[in-house]
Amino acid sequence: MNAPQSLFSHELLQASEAQALKNLQARVVAALSVDLPAHALLYQTEDTVPYECDGLTAYRQRPLLVALPETEAQVQAVLRICHALGVPVVARGAGTGLSGGAMPNPGGVTLSLAKFNKILAMDPVSRTARVQCGVRNLAISEAAAPLGLYYAPDPSSQIACTIGGNVAENSGGVHCLKYGLTLHNVLRVRGFSAEGEPLEFGSAALDAPGYDLLSLVIGSEGMLAVTIEVTVKLVPKPQIARCIMASFDDMRKAGDAVAAVIAAGIIPAGLEMMDKPMIAAVEDFVHAGYDLSAEAILLCESDGTLEEVEEEIGRMSEVLRGHGATAIAVSRDEAERLRFWSGRKNAFPASGRISPDYMCMDSTIPRKRLADMLLAIGEMEKKYGLRCANVFHAGDGNLHPLILFDASDPDQLHRCELFGADILETSVAMGGTVTGEHGVGVEKLNSMCVQFSAAENEQMFGVKRAFDPAGLLNPGKVIPTLHRCAEYGKMLVRAGAIKHPDLPRF
Repeated sequence: MNAPQSLFSHELLQASEAQALKNLQARVVAALSVDLPAHALLYQTEDTVPYECDGLTAYRQRPLLVALPETEAQVQAVLRICHALGVPVVARGAGTGLSGGAMPNPGGVTLSLAKFNKILAMDPVSRTARVQCGVRNLAISEAAAPLGLYYAPDPSSQIACTIGGNVAENSGGVHCLKYGLTLHNVLRVRGFSAEGEPLEFGSAALDAPGYDLLSLVIGSEGMLAVTIEVTVKLVPKPQIARCIMASFDDMRKAGDAVAAVIAAGIIPAGLEMMDKPMIAAVEDFVHAGYDLSAEAILLCESDGTLEEVEEEIGRMSEVLRGHGATAIAVSRDEAERLRFWSGRKNAFPASGRISPDYMCMDSTIPRKRLADMLLAIGEMEKKYGLRCANVFHAGDGNLHPLILFDASDPDQLHRCELFGADILETSVAMGGTVTGEHGVGVEKLNSMCVQFSAAENEQMFGVKRAFDPAGLLNPGKVIPTLHRCAEYGKMLVRAGAIKHPDLPRF
């Protein structure tokens, strides 16, 4: 008697919640329809499904509705109305993020900024571009090319990702070692608060009065403000660029070579590393000419004047040979340089060809621990029964292990989550951090409990409350609650998965 009654009660509760969401949807649609045209509001199931996840496809949730404003006044109206109704808002760009940062709130509005895709101004004198948040990363460089300039941060998704999303995640790319992350290449961000109040961070000058809030909002994952417009720095296109492709028969030798290049006082334009499984995957996909017998490959690029590049290529080649490189090839022309990089740039799609799903982790460790981490990941593959292909921004120790699994198998998904958590916890234990450039989103919420204490997480909540007292911008992401950390700790104990009990947890 009790079980059927309990099941019936559960079904009634679900029906009640579904009806409540439907009623809320009707209220929000009616309120927004005053300021937005009908075609700018999507709420039918078939219309909202494309927005249910970002590049992290393992976690999905349909939004209450999607708003697609075309003017700043409409963005402001959406925020003001949602704030008045107490409805959460999740800002979304191109949806290429890899941590679930743009995953919708089931009782909230997904604010798509895809229509804000205009380059507003190019200034070759100050070497800046003023662009709307929906402009693609690569489109900035394409527009600046006739001026002999380009935008340096180059995520692998640069053909599709938007500058607003880059600001949210503080994105990098293969050339971030020399030219920096988004933070180092943005002068000004303009947008709105959760209440719809206009905000401006930074300035067109090299500095701005008051606290450095620009550094705070870049990388804040849509938690503090909604970005509408960005002023970016442009840099001159180098006279020439050449790339070394170095093969190693041992992972530790390759890791030591990375540290040795930096220790020699050389800052390459790019310094990337791939392990044997990743080499095989990308070579089969793009035929970049990679050495399939190598245990690891390093791509080391130099750019500048002809004389600078020749001298730096010579120095790097010497260091790499001295640390065990079994083969070294130097690009002879621009076409070959691009071919060398084509494999690295296509690491993610290449992985998608050999596995139904993959989860790309994103942590950072000291450069000297690269080999230790790869060996540790090898042991984790055995422990969790899953394969992992690795590609690293080796120059700054930013790891991108891609765990290969089948999301249709709940057990594989669970093992993949434990595998990823193990990588992140090991990164912290090695002196690193749980994220580099992909953000925390929903994927790394539990791992934030590993790196930061309850007091530290509360300080981060304090910053969130200062900008968004009602907690309506991208809620439930990035910063874990004390309860969540406690439950995560219990789960790890049950699973016998705690490796480093000395790390912060509760």
